[in-house]
Amino acid sequence: MTGGANDPQLLEVARRMFDLARSGSTEELVSFLDRRAPVNLTNEKGDTLLLLAAYHGHADTVAALLARGADHARVNGMGQTALAAAVFKQSPEIIGHLLGAGADPDLGSQSARATAEFFELAAMTELLDAPR
Repeated sequence: MTGGANDPQLLEVARRMFDLARSGSTEELVSFLDRRAPVNLTNEKGDTLLLLAAYHGHADTVAALLARGADHARVNGMGQTALAAAVFKQSPEIIGHLLGAGADPDLGSQSARATAEFFELAAMTELLDAPR
């Protein structure tokens, strides 16, 4: 990818990558990453590829992003992390991937723990509190 931030081709590739994260198209997304696309690409809301994959319930995509160095500590514009998204969606496998990578349940103004408490998700709180 060449060009500046306003390069139409670059913007299209970025849009495509976000769509791939949302849809769980792991292989195609990884092909962009393996060609040096940024694993911590962030959209205008501060959402990362990792956060979108977690929110949409794509455990394999989350694992692939983490394996390629995705930063689980990124907080979006609403104070949410990928872990908070996984808790909200009640995705134990994704929560396991993120906690295994060192994600902090208390990070962000709308942290994973706060999300579990607000929505009374006792099973999610248990996952966050389980020894690692």
